[in-house]
Amino acid sequence: MKVLLAWSGVTAAATMISSLLAHDPLPAIRERATPVTPPRAPVAATHPVLSRSITPTRAPARFGARGMAVAALDSTVQRYCGQCHNPTMRRGNLNLRGYSIAKATDSDATEKIIRKLRAEMMPPPGSKRPTGDTLLALVETLEQTMDAVPVNPGTRSFQRLNRPEYERVLHDLIGLDVNAGDWLPLDTKSANFDNISDVQALSPTLLEGYLNAAAAVSRMAIGDTKTGVQQVLYKTSPFTSQHPWDHVEGTPYGTRGGMVIKHTFPADGVYQIRVNVGGGVGRPTEDVDVSIDGNRVALLRYDRGINRNNESADLPLGADYLLTEPITIKGGQRSVSIAFAKNIDGPYEDLIKPHEWSRASQGNGSAGTTEPAYLMDVLVSGPTKVLGLSDSPSRRAIFSCAPKAAAAQRVCAQSILERLATRAYRRPLTNTDRDALMKFYDQGAKSGTTEGFEEGVRLGMQAMLASPYFIFRFEKTPAGVAEGKDFRIDDLELATRLSFFMWSTIPDERLLALARTRRLSQPAVFNAEVKRMLADPRAEALSTRFASQWLRLQDLDKVKPDAFLFPDYDSQLGAAMQKETELFFVDMIRKDRSVLTAFTADSTYVNERLAKHYGIPNVSGSHFRKVAYADDQRRGILGQGSVLVQTSLGNRTSPVLRGKWVMEVLLGAPPPPPPPNVPDLEQTVGAKDGKQLTTRERMEMHRANPTCKSCHNFMDPIGLALDNFDVTGKLRYRENGAKLDTRGNLYDGTPITTTADLTKALLKRPLPLMRNFTENLMAYALGRRVEDYDMPTVRAIVRDAGKQNYKMSAFVMGVVNSKAFQTKRAEPIAADANQN
Repeated sequence: MKVLLAWSGVTAAATMISSLLAHDPLPAIRERATPVTPPRAPVAATHPVLSRSITPTRAPARFGARGMAVAALDSTVQRYCGQCHNPTMRRGNLNLRGYSIAKATDSDATEKIIRKLRAEMMPPPGSKRPTGDTLLALVETLEQTMDAVPVNPGTRSFQRLNRPEYERVLHDLIGLDVNAGDWLPLDTKSANFDNISDVQALSPTLLEGYLNAAAAVSRMAIGDTKTGVQQVLYKTSPFTSQHPWDHVEGTPYGTRGGMVIKHTFPADGVYQIRVNVGGGVGRPTEDVDVSIDGNRVALLRYDRGINRNNESADLPLGADYLLTEPITIKGGQRSVSIAFAKNIDGPYEDLIKPHEWSRASQGNGSAGTTEPAYLMDVLVSGPTKVLGLSDSPSRRAIFSCAPKAAAAQRVCAQSILERLATRAYRRPLTNTDRDALMKFYDQGAKSGTTEGFEEGVRLGMQAMLASPYFIFRFEKTPAGVAEGKDFRIDDLELATRLSFFMWSTIPDERLLALARTRRLSQPAVFNAEVKRMLADPRAEALSTRFASQWLRLQDLDKVKPDAFLFPDYDSQLGAAMQKETELFFVDMIRKDRSVLTAFTADSTYVNERLAKHYGIPNVSGSHFRKVAYADDQRRGILGQGSVLVQTSLGNRTSPVLRGKWVMEVLLGAPPPPPPPNVPDLEQTVGAKDGKQLTTRERMEMHRANPTCKSCHNFMDPIGLALDNFDVTGKLRYRENGAKLDTRGNLYDGTPITTTADLTKALLKRPLPLMRNFTENLMAYALGRRVEDYDMPTVRAIVRDAGKQNYKMSAFVMGVVNSKAFQTKRAEPIAADANQN
C-alpha cells in the first residue's frame, strides 16, 4: 500500500478513483473490479467435473425414486407439462418439449420444476394430474439427480459497507451513532437484500460520499474547536401522533407529543434551540419542555399567535417560533428532547373525532374539533462561543492515552491508530499500513501541542475511514490457484464473513484473535464461536437486518392508510408493528425456536398502543412485552400488522397483493407479471344497483378475463383468507356494510376461509417454506444471489434442520458450515483492455 487517500484539494471524481485504485489492495484488483459473472445454467457448463470432455460415460439410470421407471417419469413430464410449456405456448417462459431426466443437470428448467412440484403448484388448478404418487416420485428423482452433482461453492466480487453496516461498524469501533444517509446514496437491493455484492457498484458519487463521511465522522468523534456556527433542522412527520395522551419514549415523564433527537455538538459552547409549534385550536396555551440527556434546560411558553419568545429579526413574522436563551452545552452526542408539558388527564373534548390523533387526520380546526398544539420542527444552532472539548463516549473509545510530553505523543498516536485500524481493517496491520497512517498524523501534529496531537489523530482516523481496507471486504485468491478451482478462504476472511452475517458489523477481539492464530477454521472452535455469537445481543441483526429485509418490512412505511378512513393509524403504530415483528424474530433466535413458529406462534410482542389496536386487553405502557393471543384469529407473521399493512393500499385491502406476498416471500414462487394492457382493479366499478361492492365482488368482475384468471386462481384465495384484516391490520367482519366472504380454495384444492386455515394448508408442505427461508438466509450470508448450483446445498441444510425440528440454530449452522460459506471458486480474470 503506497499511500492512503489524499485529502487536501481532492474534489474531482477522477482523482478519487485513481487514489483508491493506487492502493491495489489485492493483486489484479483493477481487473477484478468488474467481475465476470459465472453462467447460471446449464450447471454442467459451470462445473469442470461435469464438462463433457472429462465426465466419464455411464449408463443412464433406469429407475428413479419410489421404484418408478425413468422413462415413465419422462412421459409424465411430456403429457402433463408439455401441453403448456412447449415452443408454441411457453407458459412461464419455459419449454419442456424433449425434456428428459437423463439431461436434467444440463437444463436450467430442472430447479424450476422442482420448486413448482414441491409447492404442488403444478399442474395448475383445473388441469389434469397424474394419479398416485407419480408427481412425488418425479420431484424426488429430479432432486436425487441434481444433488449428485459435485458442489460448486460459487464466487462473488468484493463487498463494501452499505448504510446500515457503516452505522453499526462506527458504533462498535468508536461508540458513535451516525446516519449514513447524510453522506451515502441509497443502497441497491437484489434478491431482497442490500448486501448483494454484484449490485454494489462503484461510482464517483459514492466514493465522494465515503470521503465526506470520513472527514465528518472523524470530527464528530473527536470534536472540533475550530467549527463555525452550524444549523441543523429536524422535522416531525405529519403522521406522528401528538395526542394529549401520547407520551413519546425518551421525553420526560409528564409530557406528551414532541420528539427526541440525537444531536452531535461539535464542541463545548453556547447554543440555541428554536422550536416551531403549530395548532392549538381550542387549547392555545402550552408549556414546551426542552431537555438534554434528561435534564431540563428550558421551559418555553407557547401562546398561539402571540409568540412572546419570537423576537428575532431573521424569523418570519407571525410564525410560531419559540427560541431558548443561549445555553451552555458540552460537546459530543447528546439526546435532545422537546415535548409539551401534559396539562390534562381528564376527558378530551372532541365532538368529531374522539380517537387517536395525528396532523394527517386532524380536522384543520373545523368546528367541533379540538386541535392540540403540535411540534413541527426543531433547529439547533451554534456554537456561538467555543469553550473547549469535554469527555465523551467517542473520545474515550479513541484516546486510550493522552501524554502531555511531545516526545511521547507520537508513540501514543501510533498505538491509538494501530488499535483502531486493526479492527477497522479486520486484520493485523502491515508496516506499510502503519507508515501510511502515521504520515497523516505527522501532517496534523506539526505544532507539537495537545491540539496538534488530537488533530494528528483525527487526520489518521480520517485516512483510516477512507481506506479501501475499511470500506471494502476483499477476499484474495491464494497464489497458484487456477481459474475454476476451489479454495478455502483464510481465517481472517472467514471471521469477517461470519461477523457481518450474524452481527452486521466487524469481528470482535476474540474472533480476530482466533483468526490470527488460525484456530477459527478448526470445526470445534468454529462451531463454538457461532454459538457464542448467536447468544450475543448483536445477533439481533439476524432479525432487524435479515428477517426485516426478507419480510420486506421497509415497505411498511410506503403505505399511508387514508387518514379520513383510518384516522387511528399513525407513524407510532406503524413503528410498533415493525418492532413487533423484529422482537418476534429476536425471540426465535435467542430461544432457538423452530422456524415453523413464525407461522404458528400463539403469542407476540406488543405495547399498549399496538395491543389496543389488536384488541388485546390488560396491556399498559410504551414498553413491549410478550402476550398470548386470545384465539386463533391471529397466528404467526400472517396476523401481524407489519405484513398486513404493507400488502394493502391506502384506502382498501388488496387480496392480490397479500396473495402475491405469500407466494413470493414465503413460498419463493412468485406469480408471473400481469400481461400488458390489463386494466387495474380501480377501473372496475365500485357500486352496482346503488350498492357498494366489496373487494371480493370487484375482484370477481376484474378477473373475468381468462388471461388474468390463471394467475388469480393462485393469489386470490390466499389473499381472501387474510381479508378479515383491514388496511391497518385490525380485525373486521364487514366491508361497506356487507358481511365479508373470504371463502376460497387453495391452488391444491384445499378449502380455506380464515388465516388459520391458510396456515394449516401451507404447513401441510413445509419443505417449500423451509427451503425458501434457507435460500434467503444463504443469500444474505454469502452476499450474493443463490443460484441453481446452490440448491443441493439448500436441500441438504433443510434435511439436516428437519432432524432438529427446524430450529433456527440448525439453519445458521448449516449455512456457515457449507462449502459455499467457507470456500470460493477462483473466478476468471477479465482481460485488461489496455493490454495488447
